[in-house]
Amino acid sequence: MSVIEYFYAAHSAYAYIGSVRFMQIATAAGRTIEHRPIDLNRVVNASGSVPFSERSPGHRAYFFSREMKRWSEQRGVSLMDHMPTHHGNDIALANGLLIAGLVQGLNIDSLAYALLAAHWTEDADLADPATLATITQQAGYAADPLLEAATDKQILDIYAANTEEAIERSVFGSPTYFVDGDMFYGQDRLEMVERALTRPYA
Repeated sequence: MSVIEYFYAAHSAYAYIGSVRFMQIATAAGRTIEHRPIDLNRVVNASGSVPFSERSPGHRAYFFSREMKRWSEQRGVSLMDHMPTHHGNDIALANGLLIAGLVQGLNIDSLAYALLAAHWTEDADLADPATLATITQQAGYAADPLLEAATDKQILDIYAANTEEAIERSVFGSPTYFVDGDMFYGQDRLEMVERALTRPYA
């Protein structure tokens, strides 16, 4: 196969932390990234995991603070020292924006990164159309056609289909990568993704 399937949400911390390295790996392997934005809350709930907001303070402090800080240092990426102010907002519009780009035949690698980076380094509200327009334009894309299409039924249907497929394939978080059908969850598996692209696991 010539693609790496990439299931993620537009506000995912670990998708952001691994984004640059993931794109480097895909490029070096001559693979195209097949973006599959998903409704992360639905995927997490369907997997049987405890919703993020209901996890213990200790778990949140480790997973969403210490672990993120270590990995951002490991990957050499910038990261705010607090959770984004608007992290709990609905990101259907941001995910729809990405899907609209795909439907319109665009390479959205840079746009996906721009949304993730803006959320985690600039405290951007990914539910705000004006903010999305600014991020999109700064990333070099025409914002109006993408925003106008982001809530179309076709886009929403694709978004729902991505989410249902993720659930059916036992995806339980973001980011999740598939290399020729083999699933790797989390940006901390990127070195395994890199190896699988040249030497698949038994």
